[in-house]
Amino acid sequence: QVQLVESGGGLVQAGGSLRLSCAASGRAFNRYTMAWFRQTPGKEREFVAAMSWTYGSTYYADSVKGRFTISRDNAKNMVYLQMNSLKPEDTAVYYCAGDKSGHPPQEYDYWGQGTQVTVSS
Repeated sequence: QVQLVESGGGLVQAGGSLRLSCAASGRAFNRYTMAWFRQTPGKEREFVAAMSWTYGSTYYADSVKGRFTISRDNAKNMVYLQMNSLKPEDTAVYYCAGDKSGHPPQEYDYWGQGTQVTVSS
C-alpha cells in the first residue's frame, strides 16, 4: 500500500515556473512507476508525465514536452514535476499517481489528493 501527498501548487504568472512534489509512504517505492496527471473541471483526467522504475525511462504528453521535467529521489520517496514556461492552459489540479508496473500502465493503483496550479495570463 502506498499513500501519496502532493504539494507545491499555487498561483503563477504565465512564463513562470513551479515545482510540484509528491511524497510517498510505503515500501519499495523504488519499484513503482510514478506519474503526474492533471484535470480541469468538466474534462477527463489528462496524462502529463511518467517515470518508470525499471530504467528510469521518462514519458511526456506532447503538450508539456520541453517545458516539464519529471524526476524522483528514491532515497527520500519523492517524485517531482518541474514546470517551466507555464501557460494559462496548464491551469489544473495536478495529481501524483503510482503503480507497481515496470512501465506506465493503463490504470494506476495509487493516487494523491491533488494540488491546484493556476497560471494567470
